[in-house]
Amino acid sequence: QVQLVESGGGLVQTGGSLRLSCAASGRTFSNYYGAWFRQGPGKEREFVAAIRWTGGLAYYADSVKGRFTISRDNAKNTVYLQMNSLKPEDTAVYYCATGSPTFDSNPRRYDYWGQGTQVTVSS
Repeated sequence: QVQLVESGGGLVQTGGSLRLSCAASGRTFSNYYGAWFRQGPGKEREFVAAIRWTGGLAYYADSVKGRFTISRDNAKNTVYLQMNSLKPEDTAVYYCATGSPTFDSNPRRYDYWGQGTQVTVSS
């Protein structure tokens, strides 16, 4: 059974930083992309960042380029999202996802999802 567990969310002031973690278990993900999505209040789920579990190019939404960094630790089967210079508009529930063999910003392409972790940025 595939399981993704996110952690690291919380409340932070504008300009602050958080690091999210996504621990995966239940199968091998080396042929897939790990990705982060987010869903703000009253908004659709949107792509944030993605990287292949075995490494390589990282992809980012324009809104987070230069501020967020996605990385992975294969030994721990974990994907991270380092978020710096946070803004109130970054407030959302952040979800980890995997299961797509190619990069895609469409959340429907990902088969496995975590439960989400809340990130709140105060102004």
